[in-house]
Amino acid sequence: MKKKIKKRIAAAVFAAALAACSAAGCKKGDPLHVQQMLAKPVLKVDGTSYSLSEAKVYLVNYQNLYGNVAGVDLWRQESQEGMLEEYIKNLTIAQLNKILSMDSLAKSRGIALEEEEIASVQKAAKAYYESLNDTELAYLEVKEADIQKLYEDYALAQKLYKSLTVGINSEVSDDEARIMDAMQIVVSEAKKAREIKKALAEGGDFQTLAGSYNEAEEVKIQFGRGELPQEVETAAFALENGTATSSIKTEKGYYFIYCVNKFNEELTDANKVKIVQKREKAAFGDVYDAYNRTISKKMYQGNWDSIQAKRSEEMPTDSFFAVYQEYCGELFS
Repeated sequence: MKKKIKKRIAAAVFAAALAACSAAGCKKGDPLHVQQMLAKPVLKVDGTSYSLSEAKVYLVNYQNLYGNVAGVDLWRQESQEGMLEEYIKNLTIAQLNKILSMDSLAKSRGIALEEEEIASVQKAAKAYYESLNDTELAYLEVKEADIQKLYEDYALAQKLYKSLTVGINSEVSDDEARIMDAMQIVVSEAKKAREIKKALAEGGDFQTLAGSYNEAEEVKIQFGRGELPQEVETAAFALENGTATSSIKTEKGYYFIYCVNKFNEELTDANKVKIVQKREKAAFGDVYDAYNRTISKKMYQGNWDSIQAKRSEEMPTDSFFAVYQEYCGELFS
């Protein structure tokens, strides 16, 4: 069970952090090099670029992944369409920039994919390429080798991330990550706090009192460490289920907390992922940010502006990242 949680944490952490060239490389006379020279570039980072076709692979997947939320097709919401397109295009170019920058850093540190890793990437590329329909292939203008290159780049970035965070402690205690289900009453006046305190002492119902007095936006809350004023957190985390604090005076007012569930196991496990993310982001960010400031970057805005992000029923592909995870997810966990 713990092993599965650690693998889930590792996968989630790298996916959050994003927010290699092909193993053989590209020599001047190679067909792949000629193809790249003829392709329209979109972004160049430290001498390595992504073409418009390669960028469209990310763009199409993102527009399908993010265009539907809770069963609602956001592309059909006229008020959302412009903002959604801008968001997806910005997300795409930011992700490509991050991957190329991370790959440049990987190469500078002598990090490269090994044969078994490339073999897994090749299987993933074949599987994803074969999932594309004729319309998608015509629009993307990519070959299986292009998909493999994109996956190799992504894998190298993931391998770099692991190398920079390998020493980070991924063990998080239940107490550190604990999430509590509770109800709150927050008031700004001492008089009201005294009235609530008296009513609770006389057996008053917490939720009923909250409906009458609470000045905060919510009555029912879920929180972990560092989310409430320290004095409130200390008192709340000492509660047992079905008990409440007395009046807690803070700079923001007077708090009363009622404990519904002192240990939400599902949310606590999810919070462990966030805590590890924070630790690893700090370790990775120090190295990456310093290096990122030293490399050259060029955006080919005209080429990028020539395409739109807009969902098409004829191009439903959204499995680029899922296929990678299926074939390569265990490589760097």
